[in-house]
Amino acid sequence: MTSRGFARPRAALSGQVSVPGSKSVSNRAIVCAALALGESSLRGVAGGDDTERLLAAVQLLGAEVSRRDDTIVLRGPIDTSSTTELVLDAGLAGTTSRFLTAVAVLRSGRTTVTGEPGLLARPMGELHRLVRELGADVHGEREGYLPVTIEGLGVSPASGRSDLTRTLTARGDVSSQFISAIMMIAPMIGGVNIRLEGNVVSSDYLRMTARVMDSFGVRVEFKKEIIEVTAANYRPTDFVVDADWSSASYAFAAVAIVGGSVRVPHLRAETTQPESQFLSVLESLGCTVRDLGDDKGVQVSRDPHHALTGVDVDMSTMSDLVPTLAAIAACASTETVIRGVGFIRSKESDRLGDLAAELEKCGIETVVMSDGIRIRPMPLRPAVLLPHHDHRLAMSLSLLGLREAGIKVEDAHVVSKSWPDFWESMSTGLQLSIVG
Repeated sequence: MTSRGFARPRAALSGQVSVPGSKSVSNRAIVCAALALGESSLRGVAGGDDTERLLAAVQLLGAEVSRRDDTIVLRGPIDTSSTTELVLDAGLAGTTSRFLTAVAVLRSGRTTVTGEPGLLARPMGELHRLVRELGADVHGEREGYLPVTIEGLGVSPASGRSDLTRTLTARGDVSSQFISAIMMIAPMIGGVNIRLEGNVVSSDYLRMTARVMDSFGVRVEFKKEIIEVTAANYRPTDFVVDADWSSASYAFAAVAIVGGSVRVPHLRAETTQPESQFLSVLESLGCTVRDLGDDKGVQVSRDPHHALTGVDVDMSTMSDLVPTLAAIAACASTETVIRGVGFIRSKESDRLGDLAAELEKCGIETVVMSDGIRIRPMPLRPAVLLPHHDHRLAMSLSLLGLREAGIKVEDAHVVSKSWPDFWESMSTGLQLSIVG
């Protein structure tokens, strides 16, 4: 196992950090392009393990994938008429596994979706129920978990027509990715009306899915608690993936912790990514935020002579940034309370329990609540922290070394899930020294 960390800087930070494209947008664009009849170009696609798994899978499904500089050229559609049995390995990628489970509904042949042990432990029962209601046969070794085998409907992605529009009722309080997965295949099976039941977690991601689908020629309508997706054909297009706000949050957090200024180019304040709302949290913490516009991106700064204060905030719309905020909170002058995120306990890790355990190793006092976490900053102490196979825990916890020398993260390579160049990009962009 490899441990790494950042050395404590001697002065305020100053620099520019380039981040990859949004993983969330990339994955949706890849699926839509794979279902379109013709060649799409996807520029700025995220280069992490999760996206590579999805690209490999759509190739197995029959789409053609090639690369030109920073552009993925994807020619669809997938071969839904094939009766060949396929095994699609999603690794540790939850989003990839969920999207592939839905896409398998379109195939004539049997498709098994599997992954590594960490992914096999994540519940998928609600998605499997929805897929069954669409008419596919779903069975696996353990009900509601991967690996799962789907015997699909044999629907042509090039048809997009049917006299039958299905209506499904989906739980909104489990994972928006289940609903996004159904949304993306809905045009191919004659359209689907999805009735949302209960509070919808990460609802902004459903609108992100709709925006990407719209770019490929499919319209989605939101009517109160119902999402309407009509029968249609996906059209190939040239698509540009926005810079990733989740990745940018680590550069912004570094400046919040140490003080100074950082600019992330190509980051758009007007975006479908809900993590852009983190700017208002940074302002509440005591940072100054500037939207520079165009390709100049966004700049965040903090006067190191001014206090970094804790916040009480609902993070339900940007739950992937809970670990980022927790790292900042550990270095603040007052307590932070993060609410509305009880559902993140079944992410790549238990993002509340595991996060609390690692913060406590550094001397931070925490209280895990039913829907969040309370963080009381205390003097930090050196520690080697475990990311629990979670890329977001690894990147967030590594930032604590900027305040206290001797804090490092084991399994530093897990960042490759979303940002393979994390260590180098942060080091180069902010002139940080890496310690191993």
